[in-house]
Amino acid sequence: MKRDAQATRQRIFEAATAEFAEYGIAGARIDRIAAASGSNKAMIYAYYSSKAGLFDAVGIEWISRYMSEVPINAHDLPEYAARLFDQYQKYPEMLRLITWSQLERGPEASRISAVMHSYETKSRAIQEAQQAKVVTDQFPADTLFELILAVVQTRASLTSADGPDELRQRRQAIKDAVQRLVRPV
Repeated sequence: MKRDAQATRQRIFEAATAEFAEYGIAGARIDRIAAASGSNKAMIYAYYSSKAGLFDAVGIEWISRYMSEVPINAHDLPEYAARLFDQYQKYPEMLRLITWSQLERGPEASRISAVMHSYETKSRAIQEAQQAKVVTDQFPADTLFELILAVVQTRASLTSADGPDELRQRRQAIKDAVQRLVRPV
């Protein structure tokens, strides 16, 4: 039977995403990822070289998806924040992966080039909106971006059992909070 390397990599990626989202880097087990993906540990290490390498590959893929599906509109940051919230509802594993990465890797997590590029791009867009006087310049652009993320991530992490009405209220609360945060003074 002929192997399909791309399909195997995809199965490994999906199993690794679920494993890392559930257990973090330290708690994840390559043998569980191998079993869930129908592959073996040797194949995983051949593709990704290490558990940390696999975690980075999963993280970079999720960051790329996040960047392409939720591009920043610095002239409407409340709606951008609401769309981020929607993204976390659509892909709850993304927020868990981000949280595990921050907990287990600390500052090293933000030094991954895809993360750095994403932050720089978004901070630059916010800085341009500040120069256009559309967004407050009370905070540096990178700090403002981090504050927006904190609002979204905090509200998104509290939504596990909420129904549609509660989710709409949380989404609107995010938009209202970010509107107040970014309004020019």
